[in-house]
Amino acid sequence: MNISYNWLKDYIDIDLDVEKLSTILTDIGLEVEAVETYESVKGGMEGLVTGRVLTCEKHPNADKLSVTTVDTGADEPLHIVCGAPNVASGQNVIVAPVGTTLYKGDESLPVKKKEIRGELSEGMICAEDEIGLGTSHEGIIVLDDNVPVGIPAKEYYQVKSDTVFTIGLTPNRIDAGSHYGVARDLAAYFGQSQKVTLKKPDVSSFKVDSKDYPVEVTILNSKSCPRYAGVTITGVKTGPSPDWLKNRLRSIGMNPINNVVDITNFVLHELGQPLHAFDADLIAGKKIIVRNVPAGTKFTTLDGQEHELNDEDLMICDAEIPVGIGGIFGGLNSGITDNTKNIFLESAYFDPVSVRKTARRLGINTDASFRFERGVDPDNTLFALKRAAQLIKELAGGKIASDIVDVYPEPIEHFKVDVTYKNIERLIGKQIGHDKIRNILESLEIKTLSENNEGMTLSVPPYRVDVTREADIIEEILRIYGYNNVEITDKLHSSISYTEKPDRERLVNLVSDHLTAQGFNEIMCNSLTKSAYYEQLTSLDNKNLVRLYNPLSNDLNVMRQTLLFGGLETIVHNINRKNHNLKLYEFGNCYFLNHQAKSEDLLDKYTETSHFSLFLTGNKYEPNWTASKQPVSFFTLKAFVENVLRRLGVKVENLKNSDLSSKSDIFNEGLAYHLGNNLVAEFGSISISILKSFDLETDVYFADLYWNNILTVIKSNKIQFSELPKYQEVKRDLSMVLDKSVTFAQIRDLAFRTEKRLLKKINLFDVYEGDRIEKNKKSYAVSFILQDETKTLVDSEIDNVMNRLMKTYEKELNAQIRQ
Repeated sequence: MNISYNWLKDYIDIDLDVEKLSTILTDIGLEVEAVETYESVKGGMEGLVTGRVLTCEKHPNADKLSVTTVDTGADEPLHIVCGAPNVASGQNVIVAPVGTTLYKGDESLPVKKKEIRGELSEGMICAEDEIGLGTSHEGIIVLDDNVPVGIPAKEYYQVKSDTVFTIGLTPNRIDAGSHYGVARDLAAYFGQSQKVTLKKPDVSSFKVDSKDYPVEVTILNSKSCPRYAGVTITGVKTGPSPDWLKNRLRSIGMNPINNVVDITNFVLHELGQPLHAFDADLIAGKKIIVRNVPAGTKFTTLDGQEHELNDEDLMICDAEIPVGIGGIFGGLNSGITDNTKNIFLESAYFDPVSVRKTARRLGINTDASFRFERGVDPDNTLFALKRAAQLIKELAGGKIASDIVDVYPEPIEHFKVDVTYKNIERLIGKQIGHDKIRNILESLEIKTLSENNEGMTLSVPPYRVDVTREADIIEEILRIYGYNNVEITDKLHSSISYTEKPDRERLVNLVSDHLTAQGFNEIMCNSLTKSAYYEQLTSLDNKNLVRLYNPLSNDLNVMRQTLLFGGLETIVHNINRKNHNLKLYEFGNCYFLNHQAKSEDLLDKYTETSHFSLFLTGNKYEPNWTASKQPVSFFTLKAFVENVLRRLGVKVENLKNSDLSSKSDIFNEGLAYHLGNNLVAEFGSISISILKSFDLETDVYFADLYWNNILTVIKSNKIQFSELPKYQEVKRDLSMVLDKSVTFAQIRDLAFRTEKRLLKKINLFDVYEGDRIEKNKKSYAVSFILQDETKTLVDSEIDNVMNRLMKTYEKELNAQIRQ
């Protein structure tokens, strides 16, 4: 939300340094995220001055150029070469001396001293488009004869500058969603130390001019629309808004449209009350009916988009058809145009839940829906209506041609909250005087209904939707009193904490440090994702998706079941920015709906599991003069996965693996690692169909490590110590031809079952498949590390082990031993 400093001063007299005011706003809960300078003309016409053309002669070397001397109030006239056809001596003009910067759209042009066709030019005589006043470039600007020479152009044109605060408004603080709302908070803050007056716009001059154009209002759904008010204004003349109104809107990033629409937007950002103006002549039957419409009804909004409604959408209708979506957007069939003469001005209070559901379902987000779905002030409805009506009369002419219609069948009551001084002191950590507490509450428009020595009963206005409990009241007191005014106590309280074993956070940091040291970058993706990702995958159960009742958009409508898609979105984002070689990891939770749950207990109905993922794509490293390009592969990923598991204390040799290629539509080729009954990891190359859906043309390798299962596995790990062996190890190599279906895991497991005492390690160092061996066969070259911890091995013992291994392989795996 953008707040204009100049606009803010209309409601409270402050003149603070921008940095100081930013600090105060943040301290009272309105965090300032950015501060920018707004200028009604880009560059603020800085450096431009008025001047008078003293002489104007034809350029000796160019037919379309003139050589002029211009008085700008300096000691000497400027020599300026000008190409404008209308330049002449005696004119008053706008001059850009050397050193000035001109702005034309997004382009900037520094004015420099230079020679043009042999003649010195010490500046520019400016046209409209060169200084941001318009788009005309037909000739230079010629000012009135009585304009003084040498005055800054920004003074002559009254260029406005402003400071704009970008406030990160939290969802519970919509009461501060306007300039007056921010001023009200500041007045409460400053009112604790000085006398400050909060100036609300004056609407006392509002009066009904006639009753010639009444519009009847009927509410058929008072739950979704508790209050609806309106008034008719006839004889208006739509057109451009005055400069002050345009500058107010532009300063906060809004584009002016016409005087009527601009006024409704102005009041919205002034008071926080959304308004809507209908072309009254297009309202059939001169009736407004607030109701629901049948499901399937088509409706076109002001932006020309057609929407299909359902029977829960609240609509503003005339006697025949819908003319607006309640609290969200007006219809194209009743909008304000240049031909509008009579308007019906709406000011209402809509139920936040109703507005939120409709806005999310239709995918519409407007300034009005932003405020209505968070809860505007129902008591401000008529005030804002009168304020806008007065401004329309003032800026667009016309007469108020009806009484204000205010349909409010069940007024919304103020909240009643009991608060005790004991709890105020306990939660704040400091004793604050009762007078100070009352003063803070009164400044926030919270009234005291009754009071005794123990505490107070308070009446909270309904626009403070977040203040309904005692703790909320205490938070308001502390917010205005100042968190920094609560001294740090001299006492330090501590308690013995129990750390769960294994320590999850320590292990996360351990793995993060391990991977970061190897060139990985950590990513953190949104837990919300799109359901469309899961519709084509059988590996992920679409029925178990945790769906949001009120999604922000269709791209964020379910909780993730895998870290895969967030990582792919990150990879796409990087590749689109020419960052192709990626090594990424992420720790995150995945969420599942349990359809078999027999109770409504959330712990039974939903499951949350921790996962850890790795992503590889591109090359292992950037090619350089010492090494050529080397793409990552399945085995690159496998090495990283096993190294992480080893770093966590998992014995990779004990893992059982299974092929995922035919079992999962996520992987093109992949493996799953199990330890006992626990699935530890799944990893491999992502399927081509998934890559195509993300428009990825490069291979991506993904590992999904089941973090909860890994913690379960290592929980029982015990540190064992053994002294270093005194006797050297022996290495023997063996080459054999096997069926393609035989895996290295089978070779390794069979070897350790055959020789349990002397065999320490086994390693595959070469694989061959080709024309020199039979079809459907492959050749493995395997090294075996043998060691006896009590003595030096002799050849006979080594040969005995190797002979038994070869016989076992021949018998069990039908291996052909190669000599």
